[in-house]
Parts: sequence; C-alpha cells; structure tokens
Amino acid sequence: MQWQDEGLVIGGRRHGETGVILELMTKAHGRHLGLVRGGGGRALRSVLQPGNNVEATWRARLEDHLGAYTVEPRRSRAARLIDHAYALHGVSYLCALLRLLPERDPHGELFAMAEAIAEQLDSLEFAPALMARFELALLAALGFGLDLGACALTGARQELCYVSPKSGRAVSRAAGAPWRDKLLRFPAFLQGEPLVQPAPTELSDAFRLTGHFLARDVFFPRGVPVPQARALYVGAVAPV
Repeated sequence: MQWQDEGLVIGGRRHGETGVILELMTKAHGRHLGLVRGGGGRALRSVLQPGNNVEATWRARLEDHLGAYTVEPRRSRAARLIDHAYALHGVSYLCALLRLLPERDPHGELFAMAEAIAEQLDSLEFAPALMARFELALLAALGFGLDLGACALTGARQELCYVSPKSGRAVSRAAGAPWRDKLLRFPAFLQGEPLVQPAPTELSDAFRLTGHFLARDVFFPRGVPVPQARALYVGAVAPV
C-alpha cells in the first residue's frame, strides 16, 4: 500500500530512540498517523512542528497497519507563529479540534479550512473569524450540525439574530425578542456573509455560540474537558 498526499502537521510523539509517530490532517486521506524514522533528529525536528505543511508519502504492507511516512517540507509556519502567544494557542486548539475527527476519514473541506486558518494565525484580522466558522463546520462533520437556515418559529430567512441553545435552530429578531436573554446571539459573519474582520463583541458571540454546542455535544459526551487552549485563544482574540 502506498499513497502521496499533502498534510498539515497536528502533532507527534517519540517512538524508540529516533522515531516519531506523526499525526497529519491530510487533504485526501483524513487524519492519518504514520511512523517517521529519524523524525526525532535535528534534520526533521523543525519540519514536524504543528502548523507546518508537508508532502507525505505513506507506505504499509496492509491498509490497516500504522505504516511509515517519508516527508518533505512544503510550508513552514511554526517559526513565525512562535512570536505570538495567541498564534500558539490557536495552533494548539486547531490541532485539538482536528483530533476529534475519526482517523482516516477524508474531509477535504475541513482540510482546506484548517490550512487557511494555520496560514493566518499570526494575524488578528481573519483567523478568529475563520476559527469560529471552522468550529461550526466541524460540528456538522461530527453529526451535530446546527439548523441555521431559517427561523425555527416562523420559517423566516431574514434577520436571523439568535440560536436556541436547546435545539440549535436559528430564531429571527422578532420571534426571539421575548426570549432574547435566553438565546445565543447569531452574528452576521457566521451567516455566509463576505469574510470581514468582525467586531470583538461579534467574535465573543460567535465563540459563545460554538463553544456551547462543542461542550454539550462533543467534549462532554466523550468525558473530556474543552481544551484549555480554546479559552486562551478566545481570551486573546475576543477579550470581551
């Protein structure tokens, strides 16, 4: 068995004296692990940092084996990200989110979104909005997608300003007015609007929305806490 693919480095752990079991989010083969012989050495250590992109060739005798990777650097970002604490929190959280995906389950759209986020993490202009959108897309990929196309009470598709924390369905401004204090705010930049830099209050609303459903439907049922990197990242990029 052999394939070649582009991959975003999620992480790795030492194996033996010099090997590394590398975890990649690949473009066509999903989240995939493999052994990199010599990956713990000086030559490859900087290549295998989370947030970098590599060109990977995977080989194994059988499809269900761990297999071995050979990798070549494609896009190095780690050295750039280390200059900003919020970028390091961001890459740590992005990798934690990608680990929620089933192994070897292809998600080409999520790969593209994750790569776009990794490229922007040292900038506060677009990365936080991309991260919130990614959280919504991840919820859908895991089977917990929100129903945000029309008002749950009236069917209206305009002025969708709220989301029910129970049903995950959108609610219009007029229909939700009597219960607005109990509903989650639904910022416009999550509604398919052209990507612009949202105001800090809009980012806070977005992360409060996605965080509620990630905690309830994804992390808590698995018996694991929401990664601390999320609170550190959100606190840095949307401190409201």
